[in-house]
Amino acid sequence: MSALSALALSRDDWHATALPLCHGCEMPAPSCVRPSLLLVDDDPGSVQVLGRMLEGQGELRFALSGTEALRMAQARPPDLVLIDAEMPGMTGFEFCAAFKADPLLADVPVMIVTSHGEVSVEVAGFAAGAADFIRKPPMAEVVVARVRTQLRLKALTDHLRNSAFTDGLTGLPNRRHFDSALAAECERARRSGDSLALLMIDIDHFKRFNDHYGHPAGDVCLKLVAGAIRGALHRPADLAARWGGEEFAVLLPSTELPGAVQLANTILHTVGGLRLAHAGSPLGGIVSLSIGVAAALRSADGTHGALAAPALVDAADRMLFAAKAAGRACVRAPAQTPSLPACARVAHGGR
Repeated sequence: MSALSALALSRDDWHATALPLCHGCEMPAPSCVRPSLLLVDDDPGSVQVLGRMLEGQGELRFALSGTEALRMAQARPPDLVLIDAEMPGMTGFEFCAAFKADPLLADVPVMIVTSHGEVSVEVAGFAAGAADFIRKPPMAEVVVARVRTQLRLKALTDHLRNSAFTDGLTGLPNRRHFDSALAAECERARRSGDSLALLMIDIDHFKRFNDHYGHPAGDVCLKLVAGAIRGALHRPADLAARWGGEEFAVLLPSTELPGAVQLANTILHTVGGLRLAHAGSPLGGIVSLSIGVAAALRSADGTHGALAAPALVDAADRMLFAAKAAGRACVRAPAQTPSLPACARVAHGGR
């Protein structure tokens, strides 16, 4: 049954309809995902040697300095890093400490390649956050075995984390995952001066929906809406989460307010286009959304003050209330961007 025909569904039809989630909501098994390995050494020849040894173990990426490797990892986190201990500019130990200090990279294992076998060297490496060591000159069998072990451990850790951080009904990240990601992105935006936007989304009159069709149908509706929200996101860093009940949140790094408003309208029209029957709604008899938008702002000198996650959520939440007050089934965003204290430099207001 197509989504368009859902408008004609009766109460019994809602119960009988089993609508599968889109492919995006299925969490792939670790074995189905091609891992990304970042190999780092200031000697191109050494990088090539490791690359030949690890051919077939995953996607191989290369960097010739710790600074370059850190930039690459922050742009697209790898599943494992192999880095030479002694490099000019930033040593492998210094890289490891900086790498582990980033909340979005802290769980990625780092293996240090070194010619030193002293206990003090290993202790220093583990103190910096290293997961394992590879001795020089590297032996292919040992390198592959150690790398596979770290990748298996990473896959298991990711699976356990995903289970704990995923909403069981919709397959979206749950509130716990969202709170962690929001804190990390606020810190990153504060350090980089980059933009950060947030959407707060509510299904209109959802209690009436459950009262009319029943909770099993309500679950189907939540899955459909979650799938529509997820389908509207096209960047890996964008995060849609189930906030709770019939509320959802969308976190948009590196997004200015106009782009966030455009996406909010896309989500609004996508869900409206599903034409999902809602006999208890006065808004055309179909399921609709109210969406509030807020965005963190750069200060006049192009940098951020301290960016507080609760302030950003509060600003988006107030815009959501403004959307409801305006009659629901609409998007509300700031009409102006007044100056705010550094601890809460977010857009707010109404229109």
